[in-house]
Amino acid sequence: MKRQPGPKKAQLLINLAKSSIGTGQALDAYKFHLEQLLEEYDLAVKQLERVEQQVKEVLNQIPFAKKLLMIKGISEISLAGILGEAGDLSGFLNGNSLLRHAGLHLAEASSGKWKGQIVISKRGRSRLRRFLYLATMSLVMNNPEFKSMHSHNVKIKKIKKMKSIMKLIGELARIFVGIARRNESYCPNKVQVLSPLAA
Repeated sequence: MKRQPGPKKAQLLINLAKSSIGTGQALDAYKFHLEQLLEEYDLAVKQLERVEQQVKEVLNQIPFAKKLLMIKGISEISLAGILGEAGDLSGFLNGNSLLRHAGLHLAEASSGKWKGQIVISKRGRSRLRRFLYLATMSLVMNNPEFKSMHSHNVKIKKIKKMKSIMKLIGELARIFVGIARRNESYCPNKVQVLSPLAA
């Protein structure tokens, strides 16, 4: 078993660094460049904070957004990304129509006489696919219902992890569209009841 580096090793590295290869010239230029990088970082942080504030203000104007944010694991940024790419979720008939819009529906990979296997079409909005995937991964890590469904898929039904995530993206799409269309709150009990069917 390897030992963790301690203070003695850290001091040894510092002493070696003082006498290692390096330039002692133009230190003022390096210092100035480092200050510029730190200023750019501070500016980027401030801009990010302004964007996040604007996202919150826009989400407050969307009737069903607050109810979607009640789902544990859904962040304002991921929800804003989904709504920005998909538009008004209440306009979709069901979760499957949202999946088709994202290019996450199944299609046959074929060419002429050759018939291939059933794959995800990817004929849709790639950024919407990305936001749905990231939101689902967050739910699997933070939401008890989605964590339970993923565990059931992988351990009980022996489904590969990525295939389970794709099934859960479908479940998330159905929940999102259902809440937006019916303007009702998220109900964890309904998801738990559906988990054997969705898994």
